[in-house]
Amino acid sequence: MSSMEKRQLTPEEAERERLKYEIAGELGLLEKVEREGWKALSAKETGRIGGIMTRRRKEQSLKQED
Repeated sequence: MSSMEKRQLTPEEAERERLKYEIAGELGLLEKVEREGWKALSAKETGRIGGIMTRRRKEQSLKQED
């Protein structure tokens, strides 16, 4: 598959992408991502997004268990 072809995301992948964009927006990084792409983020910025995503997904799974 070439880089120009887009494959259909699974519902889980789509939710992960939505959450990633949401958090980037909350951190004030969304404009940078839209302008330059995800690769323009520093390791610190990327790690912050990933950490928040992990925490939210964990909180969500704990709520579903109740």
